[in-house]
Amino acid sequence: MNFFNKNIKKAGAAFLIVGALAISSCNKYLDEQPVSSLTTAEAFSNVESAYKVLLSSYSQLAGDNAFGIRLNIYYPMGSDETMNPSENSDGGRRSISRYEVNAANTELLRPFNQLYYGIECANICIDNIPSMAAYNSSNEAEKAAARRMYGEALTLRAIFYQEIIKLWGDVPATYIPASKLTENFLPKVDRDVIYDRLLDDLAIADEHLPWRTEVAADERITKGAAKALRARIALFRGGYSLRRSPVQMVRGADHLKYYEIARTECDAIIKSGKHALAPTQKELFQKYVCGVNTPVDPYGELILQVGMSDLGNRDGIQQAGSKLGYACGPRVNNLGNNFILILPTAFYKFDSLDTRRDVAVAPYDVAADGVTKIGKKLEELRDGKFRRDWITPAVSPTSNSQYFGVNWPLIRYSDVLLMYAEAVNEINNGATAEAVAAFETVRKRGFAGNESKIGTTPTAKADFFNAIANERLLEFMGEGLRKYDLIRWNLLATKVSETKANLLKLANREAPYQNVPLFMYYKTTSTADDYTMWATSYYNGNGPTGSGSVAGATRVNWAGTSTSGAESPIKTVTLARYAIGFTPNKSELFPIATEALSNARISQDYGY
Repeated sequence: MNFFNKNIKKAGAAFLIVGALAISSCNKYLDEQPVSSLTTAEAFSNVESAYKVLLSSYSQLAGDNAFGIRLNIYYPMGSDETMNPSENSDGGRRSISRYEVNAANTELLRPFNQLYYGIECANICIDNIPSMAAYNSSNEAEKAAARRMYGEALTLRAIFYQEIIKLWGDVPATYIPASKLTENFLPKVDRDVIYDRLLDDLAIADEHLPWRTEVAADERITKGAAKALRARIALFRGGYSLRRSPVQMVRGADHLKYYEIARTECDAIIKSGKHALAPTQKELFQKYVCGVNTPVDPYGELILQVGMSDLGNRDGIQQAGSKLGYACGPRVNNLGNNFILILPTAFYKFDSLDTRRDVAVAPYDVAADGVTKIGKKLEELRDGKFRRDWITPAVSPTSNSQYFGVNWPLIRYSDVLLMYAEAVNEINNGATAEAVAAFETVRKRGFAGNESKIGTTPTAKADFFNAIANERLLEFMGEGLRKYDLIRWNLLATKVSETKANLLKLANREAPYQNVPLFMYYKTTSTADDYTMWATSYYNGNGPTGSGSVAGATRVNWAGTSTSGAESPIKTVTLARYAIGFTPNKSELFPIATEALSNARISQDYGY
């Protein structure tokens, strides 16, 4: 029976609630107190029952405290791509965006606990599935099903641990169910030790998982996902991270060994032919990500995604939905809550011919009719990949719902291509023809229709790395990757400082922003969701009639102000709020939430 579809999280969470998952308690290192209605033997007596337990691990990736909003929307803000629009710290998400976070922040504890709960769920599966009769059955289909679940559980555990490490650094770690622990509390473990274990686990998972083309099309973990995740973790293992003693950014030892793992895994995915890019980013996100009931994309670009339900918190119980389309993206009929904005400087990173600009950025809200666009100012740019007005089945413009069942893409094939190019460049001290080809495959898709105008790809090591770093910003804008890429490259402090300087240049319309318009005109009755909604250009001064009017269009104070001589809001609003509390060699990680410090063996580090 296939439980894994667009409603997987609903199914998994429901099973968790009735207690079938909760074979052992997590309270030895968390504050979770699940109840049990099945014994271990009953839960793992057959493939179908065991799969329901596995779904409970999958379900911990979703909901408000995971990739429903916090891990992917709140936490990644404050790099050189996004920020929260609010002017004040709030002890929550706004403080996170501004790097004014402390151990009392209200957004820290629940994701920390849920990630560990996901690990516990996975540990239960990993501990019990190999003992199932089906795991060594003479029935090949049954054996394949059991072994696939084992590979999925190993991969899920790696996902949870990687999220915890990249957010909190060294953390407690266990690989057995809590019921088998001999200690009441666990100390922190060096992240490199955990990463090495995860890399070994994912190599085992690879052997147990099918390629996507060998099984029914759904959202379950496949071989490509395990390989891609192994490549990603290897690059983090070989990259920089904030260390405890001394507190500074340090690169992982023997980093080329880990870049070689990443290269090998990405090369295997590329050569397999099992995954490809969708023809355009817009088709991928509008049709297959925002298309809630649309089948999984036929190209296999969505290598790994979090399946979501359309349920949120009901009756005090955390369900497994996502707020994509509510917490981010354009407002429709003034409904929705755009918690994040695309930075003006990030918008102007795009070439005018790059089609990804009009996917990553939505410079509009939507009127009460659900289709007519209302242009926004440059300091109010909405992120565009998870748009309420793209969701199908269509969301009514009068709907007050916060949950629409939009999946979160964890790893796309374009990531594999760019990870491959990055790894090869580092290993070979410069770009090879194969690395250039992988890089240009992504870039040419972005310039669809103008592929010959992508520019000349450099091959010297530093220049090619810079091209990759810029391409990853453009390709994954708004997808929660940028901040952590910059950290593993030890560039977050540099890019935050650079962005502040560029915001000031833009506000003053200094090079390279001297032609950015002070105002723009959007077509008053336009229903277009791209640049054609505008009657004037993003790149050419103040439009065809200066400060006058444009027939059939409405004026927006784009980079300027309606008051003559007043300072640009890019300075007085955006720059005044952007990353104001950022502190190098501290802000790269979060503090441990105060409540979690009840475990006396966990120290509060990194200057918090």
